[in-house]
Amino acid sequence: MRVAGPLATALGELLRSMADDEFVIGFSDSEWTGIAPLLEEDVAISSLAQDEIGHAAALYGLLGGLTGEDPDAIAYDRVPAAYRHCRLLDHGRGDWAMTIARRYLYDTADGVRLEALVAGSWPPLADLVGKLAREERYHRMHAAVWLDRLARGGDGTRSRLLAALATLGPDAATVFAPLPDEAALIDAGILSLPMADLEARWRASIAPAFATLDLPLPPSARDPARGRLDHGEPFSWLWREFNTVRAAEPGATW
Repeated sequence: MRVAGPLATALGELLRSMADDEFVIGFSDSEWTGIAPLLEEDVAISSLAQDEIGHAAALYGLLGGLTGEDPDAIAYDRVPAAYRHCRLLDHGRGDWAMTIARRYLYDTADGVRLEALVAGSWPPLADLVGKLAREERYHRMHAAVWLDRLARGGDGTRSRLLAALATLGPDAATVFAPLPDEAALIDAGILSLPMADLEARWRASIAPAFATLDLPLPPSARDPARGRLDHGEPFSWLWREFNTVRAAEPGATW
């Protein structure tokens, strides 16, 4: 299908938001390399982080093909305020409970988003989403096992998980923050449902696990229209970290 005009703008915003989500959670989780609580988890979280950064690279590649921009420049050469990752991912790394809570909330939400795109009418994205969905399934399994383990744990483990959910909960639904010209994506068959409907589907999908573990479901997002804006100092710090090589070697590729 031909993509131009308002539809191209809307598709660009969708790709940018998805790519930034994957890029930011990938780099955030990479901070655990070498310091994860178990050797097996050191390997696992590093692998997950590498997956996410690879997904981001593929999505930035689609965005660059659509806009004519260099994917590396899109990824690195923006000021922090220009990134469009969801506010759920704007929190600092925190402890292991914070990382697992963030990954569970994000991975389950991302899974619902991918389902709404996999049969889309723009083949480059639909084909890529099919590949991402297969890999992300294992990310969700990993997060679910750890959520169960922490929720049933003693010695303060459960309390740390509850504290993490209390911190992240108000921002959890920002994965589904409304996109500019979202209706154009739906009319074109690229996105199957509005983000508000996808949020409802996501809440229904996580409700059984939260009920079984006696965990509080995330509340509605604060100011959902700004769910991908207003990034704070934790992201500014991460931005400086992942831009270290780019700043030292302008024009370097990844």
